[in-house]
Amino acid sequence: MDKFLILVADGNETIEILTVYDYLKRSDVPVDLVSTEDSLELVTSHGLSYKADFLFDEINPDDYFGVYIPGGTNGAIALRDNDRVINLVKDFDDKDKIIAAICAGPIVLNKAGVLEDKRATSHPVVKDEMDRVGSYVEDEFVVTDGNITTSRGAALTNYLALRLVEIIKGEKAKEELKPKIMQSGVEDYYSFKF
Repeated sequence: MDKFLILVADGNETIEILTVYDYLKRSDVPVDLVSTEDSLELVTSHGLSYKADFLFDEINPDDYFGVYIPGGTNGAIALRDNDRVINLVKDFDDKDKIIAAICAGPIVLNKAGVLEDKRATSHPVVKDEMDRVGSYVEDEFVVTDGNITTSRGAALTNYLALRLVEIIKGEKAKEELKPKIMQSGVEDYYSFKF
């Protein structure tokens, strides 16, 4: 149980896949990009072709300490409608493993029933589908409640990725990453700290 899992399908949001993958890799977190489709070859919501590391059937979920669900409406719907994904999310929650989702991705967590006693958020376009949430949050970039972290959309992927680095590797690792990605410059310029 020493790796982090990113589940993907055709139609996931480009930035939401690659930013989280990149920041975790920069922080020395082993990450597997796993296709829930019948092929390793996938296409993002904006037509970018890429290749996953493994097919879902090739992995053992017990090898992973956490899972991330990117958004992109069509990709999130495909993940939501995949029983294997729902069962994995339920199992990870039962084992108190890290679970994260962004944009439309939280609809997967909603369907799995893991948000019923949690604070969570999503992209506003899927808010009405988020009907099994303890408390829906509209005024925070990133919401972490226990083992579950959610965020609102592509422009906030940077902050979700930083939060995951902090959760997995600690505050020091997050702060060491910031100058490498110019986040520290953004925070200095706008006088805020995330």
